[in-house]
Amino acid sequence: MASDTELDIHVHVAPMRPVPDPAAVDAGIRPMWSPCSSTLIAGETEALLVDTLITFDQVDTLADWIKGFNKRLVGVVLTHGHSDHWIGLSRLREHFPGLRGLATKDVLARAIFEAANLGAYWQGVFAGHIPTEPVLPELFDADSIRLDSHALSVIDIGQGDVENSTIVHAPSIDAVVAGDVCYNQVHMMTAYTDDAARQAWIANLDAIAAMNPSTVVSGHKRLDAPDSPVTIEQSQQYLRDFTRVAAEQDTVDGIVAEMLKLHGDRDNPYTLWLSARRIVANRS
Repeated sequence: MASDTELDIHVHVAPMRPVPDPAAVDAGIRPMWSPCSSTLIAGETEALLVDTLITFDQVDTLADWIKGFNKRLVGVVLTHGHSDHWIGLSRLREHFPGLRGLATKDVLARAIFEAANLGAYWQGVFAGHIPTEPVLPELFDADSIRLDSHALSVIDIGQGDVENSTIVHAPSIDAVVAGDVCYNQVHMMTAYTDDAARQAWIANLDAIAAMNPSTVVSGHKRLDAPDSPVTIEQSQQYLRDFTRVAAEQDTVDGIVAEMLKLHGDRDNPYTLWLSARRIVANRS
């Protein structure tokens, strides 16, 4: 936690949970969904949430946690359009009627795409635990949002584990909520990137580092891992290593084995396996 006399930042993490994937099991990989974070930035009377969680039970627990702070929840900023960061909005609105989900233009476009085209995937992974018709966020076309007397910057930073990502910067407490631009002790989803995208991702992490934050919250982070700015360089090194290893290894097993030698202390190798499979498939 980082705080001053007026703003505080609090992070709630939903732990890993099993998902169905027989191919992963056959490959000796335990299929798990990575731990996901939601961040509450709280002022004297108001609070802003950054990202929702996924399943009904996760969001119910998140809502109870938020209510414990006794603040007026002014909205939810979505850092990017991957469904695990916004699909819980409809359930959250059951706890906070009228709650606004806020997404920049490109984030909203990705969320609309996922809602229209990837429903079968998400229902297959979380059948019965997510809405069949999720509530989409609304367009947020400003570059900042006020929380009590503080301005929070909403920055379109670009490439993270998806092409269009945003971060939330709270300068008065030197904090950045980085979404999936930064990972904290969890294998990074590189499946939808190529060498150029990963290089852009590394550059965007440099942009976060240039803000000199003392707190950096990752979208996927190990339970109880400190929200330290060291995760910026750790994420960059992972991306560099993945690019090199993927170029040197011809097979999924080879990529996974070499990356585990370098980053075997990270949670959820299933994400690494998924990424390696897509990288190898794209060579065909």
